[in-house]
Amino acid sequence: MTALPDPLPARLSLRLRFGEVMIGPGKADLLEHIRETGSIAAAGRAMGMSYKRAWSLVEQMNAAFRAPLVARSRGGTRGGGAELTETGARVLSHYRRLEARAIEAGSGDIAALRDLLADMSEGK
Repeated sequence: MTALPDPLPARLSLRLRFGEVMIGPGKADLLEHIRETGSIAAAGRAMGMSYKRAWSLVEQMNAAFRAPLVARSRGGTRGGGAELTETGARVLSHYRRLEARAIEAGSGDIAALRDLLADMSEGK
C-alpha cells in the first residue's frame, strides 16, 4: 500500500450537546459569518442557507444561552443588521479553542488514521 501525501488535510467536526441544546460547526460558522458581515441574511447566503434557516438557528442559540448571542436591529433608512453580543463572542471563542485543543490532543490518532486510509490518488 502506498503512503498518502503528508499532510492530508483532516477536518474535525465537534458537536457539543447539553441536553437538547447543541452547538456544532454549523452554528459556530454562522456566528463567525454574522461577526464578519454584520448581517444574518449575508451570513446565511455565505453558507448557502436561506435567511429563514439562518434566522431560526440564531433564535435557537439566543434562546439556549443565558444571554442572547446575536443582537439584531430592524431595517430602516440605514438598513438592519446583526452583531455578536459579548456572550456570542465568548461562546464562539470557547468553541473554536475547544476545536483547536481537540485537534492538538488528537493529532497522533489523526495521523494514525490518515496513515490507514486507502490511497485515493488517481481517482482510486
